Amino acid sequence: MDLRNKAGIITGASSGIGRATALRLAESGAKLVLMARREALIKELVDEIAKNGGVAAAFAGDVADPAAVEKAVAFAEKEFGFVNIAFNNAGVPGPQALLADISVEDYKRTIEVNLNSIFYCMHAEIPAMLRAGGGSIVNTSSILGVVATPLAAPYTATKFGITGMTKAAAVGYADKNIRVNSIHPGYIETPLLQELDESTLSQMIALHPQGRLGKDIEVANAVLWLLSDASSFTNGSSLMIDGAYTAQ
Repeated sequence: MDLRNKAGIITGASSGIGRATALRLAESGAKLVLMARREALIKELVDEIAKNGGVAAAFAGDVADPAAVEKAVAFAEKEFGFVNIAFNNAGVPGPQALLADISVEDYKRTIEVNLNSIFYCMHAEIPAMLRAGGGSIVNTSSILGVVATPLAAPYTATKFGITGMTKAAAVGYADKNIRVNSIHPGYIETPLLQELDESTLSQMIALHPQGRLGKDIEVANAVLWLLSDASSFTNGSSLMIDGAYTAQ
């Protein structure tokens, strides 16, 4: 899974899955533009990648702003000469409440950041990949892109939407040598989850038949495979990385 002939963009790269994936892809030779709102964090990550012999550049911006996304992709294309990989990963958890208790403003913000941003990203990335002769896109959905939970209606709607948009783009550009797949992580060990009390964490772990939470590197390795030529016949797929959560 050598990515020395790959260049592109990762959104939501400042922490968690995005950060782990940036490190993993750079280690495999990919040249990357890292996009996130927290400029200081992505600059630190760029420095870490450089110290390890990788190539990366920082772009501070909000994926909910289509103009910022266009600029980020154009920056990557100018920086590296082409764009042929993209990991569209940025997102927010959204409000945690029953549907009727969620404000319209919170609903709209979740849709904008999680779902509309995927459209903005692919809208900018696909033309660049057409110019490059092809490419591979991975969109971050969720286990809640195939099953539901009562306390996250906006988030669940966005992740189901990402699943469908991914498949539509895969079918639409398959004959142009562009592959589009989605990943569906279960609950992954992150600093945020470490703040949960022991009882809540135990309940969360129990939802996964494997009896543990996932690790960010396990997700990163899956993204690496999907962006590499090793997965050249995998297109329009929904890859579960969930310890059998959705298999129940």
